[in-house]
Amino acid sequence: MTETQRLDTVTKLSARFLRQPQSITVAAPAAAVKEAAAGGAIRQVAFEVTETQRLDTVSKLLNHYRPASTLAFCNTKQQCRDLVDVLTAQGFVALALHGDLEQRERDQVLIRFAGRTASVLVATDVAARGLDIEQLEAVINVEVTPDPEVHVHRIGRTGRAGHDGLALSLVSMEEMGRIGRIELAHGMTLPWQPLADLTPAAGGPLRPAMAMLQILGGRKEKIRPGDVLGALTGEAGFAGSQIGKIKVTEFHTYVAVEASIAQEAVKRLSAGQLKGRKVKLRLIDDVVR
Repeated sequence: MTETQRLDTVTKLSARFLRQPQSITVAAPAAAVKEAAAGGAIRQVAFEVTETQRLDTVSKLLNHYRPASTLAFCNTKQQCRDLVDVLTAQGFVALALHGDLEQRERDQVLIRFAGRTASVLVATDVAARGLDIEQLEAVINVEVTPDPEVHVHRIGRTGRAGHDGLALSLVSMEEMGRIGRIELAHGMTLPWQPLADLTPAAGGPLRPAMAMLQILGGRKEKIRPGDVLGALTGEAGFAGSQIGKIKVTEFHTYVAVEASIAQEAVKRLSAGQLKGRKVKLRLIDDVVR
């Protein structure tokens, strides 16, 4: 059954069984994203690559543009894992988000990325559905999607709330037809740039400014974000500006702190008390693949 046939069926059933049914049309986001791209909020650039160059080119993009927070899209779960392995080996803090993760793992990945304690989130389109991250500096299409609308959804996650964004696409010869369909569907022409223009900035891979602490205890222990902030800025003696996002889940509490104080924060919180009791906590430094 086609989309038109489904719509006709729904319309007929509505007229038969409902009183004064209303029809609501939801506009596609393409126009808004095209407007943002045209206005300079989203800068799109395409790079031609071979399959053997693809994953290493992602690290070249990151070293050249140095975005603090990047969402990289792959078409398969295995490509996500492979890219995280490559980036981790080169010194980046990267996390994978795909359908093989358990809900607990997925939640932790999203908390860490939202807390800016990982620089790169490598995701499939399905796993990233509904994902809304503040101040996402760049989106990388590691592989071009065959669906022009999915392309719009991908790049529309950057360049929001008055911020500029980068949308970088890696394109093999086999994917040129997909790029053509994207350009045709959305009335735009992607600018191209040679790989030779990608020169690494000084300082090596950009490391996250924040690190994530995991406290054993959450809503079940009636812990609130204010309790944690008070412990860190009170007895532990840290400045409020050194503390980032605090997320309380059922059994754990996650706290983003400046990376420079992470080890000391673990030491001081372990020596002190939270809500009148000792707490167990650790610094999360593992990578979920």
